[in-house]
Amino acid sequence: MGGGPESRSRSRVELPRMPAAGALHRRALLGALPGLGGGRRGPDLPAVELTVAGVSVDRAQLADYDRVCGFRLSDRLPATFPHVMGFPLALRLMTAPDFPLPLVGLVHVGNRITTHRPVTADETLDFTTYAQDLRPHDRGRQVDVVLVGSVDGDEVWRGVSTYLGREGRSGGREPGERPAAPTATARWRVEPRVGTEYARVSGDHNPIHTSRLGARLFGFRRPIAHGMWSKARCLAALEARLPDAYTVEVAFKLPVPLPSTVNFARLPDGGFALHDARGRPHLAGHLR
Repeated sequence: MGGGPESRSRSRVELPRMPAAGALHRRALLGALPGLGGGRRGPDLPAVELTVAGVSVDRAQLADYDRVCGFRLSDRLPATFPHVMGFPLALRLMTAPDFPLPLVGLVHVGNRITTHRPVTADETLDFTTYAQDLRPHDRGRQVDVVLVGSVDGDEVWRGVSTYLGREGRSGGREPGERPAAPTATARWRVEPRVGTEYARVSGDHNPIHTSRLGARLFGFRRPIAHGMWSKARCLAALEARLPDAYTVEVAFKLPVPLPSTVNFARLPDGGFALHDARGRPHLAGHLR
């Protein structure tokens, strides 16, 4: 599935079913406690790819997802929904003891999705995930986690999530003048329930999205919206203009605190953006 010589060096592990995301989150939280972290992590990525075959669409989950993210109710999967379907598999990879970056504190900084054709709710998908390109960053290290969805042996969907593991290094962005925010084409009020409702439909129960105490433990004054909710909400606003096959890439900037008001802008070159009321960026995206 991965392609190229790097994929041939990975061993393939077939799981009988999709892992339970809740148990994996609990494992990650326990592993972050002093004395329970399982020792030092290795410097390299695990040479493994995990796969689960025959994953069916839960139509009730799909309908709830459409409502939470603003999509029209349909049997056609939003491009971001296979990410939700396969997320527990990627979570299993990232919570393994030999994964070099601890899940707790990992920051989702970017996501690229390619949908090769429309996928519908009556189709069954096979998912494969692996990690690649562990690389230095001025605030730690970054890694790409790849998730591939296939139907009858043909790849129909691919997602690449980029995560930053902050490791206490100095440095960062040089201060400079921020470009003016584009003119808003829509304004959305993002209520606190977005965090809990998206956690319920996605299985991503990271407490920074659902709990004031959990958010404070990681340096936020209040819970923040999931980055993938923000991406999905932007795609929902563009839904009528989306082709059958496309790639959509986003960079996650400042978190969206809950509650807050955000401004969405559609740009003429295929770009789109999400800013706060003061013009500070939450998300920058591009569709091609």
